[in-house]
Amino acid sequence: MSDTNEVEILIVEDNQDDLDMALRALRKANLTNKIQTVRDGAEALGFIFCEGAFAGRKFENPPKVILLDLKLPKVDGMEVLKRVKGDERTKMIPVVILTSSKEQKDVIDSYNLGVNSYIVKPVNFEQFAAAVQELGMYWLLLNQPPKT
Repeated sequence: MSDTNEVEILIVEDNQDDLDMALRALRKANLTNKIQTVRDGAEALGFIFCEGAFAGRKFENPPKVILLDLKLPKVDGMEVLKRVKGDERTKMIPVVILTSSKEQKDVIDSYNLGVNSYIVKPVNFEQFAAAVQELGMYWLLLNQPPKT
């Protein structure tokens, strides 16, 4: 992983297979140089808000995009999304839900909380790899965030 002050993509994923597939897909698209991974919602909040194990991180260098699973241990993805979008310092960070949940309630709740995109994980690697590559390319290369 990279220097935590130079992160472009924060991946919040507790499933090792899904994490490995995402990293492999990003590597294939040459988008792996500045990625941080965390395994649960509490660790994600610590990283984003520079707390706990990440207290030494600089808040001025937020990730350019957060890929967030919903079903997480400790603090679920919906709560992470609520905290990120509810804080003036972090609400402009694009958050992409990448989950296996097709529940309409999860989709609606995510958009009500300000998610930028909601994607249901494809089950096969080729589809998953293509989705992750397109996400990385879009959010890192094409999207124009506001200047802060």
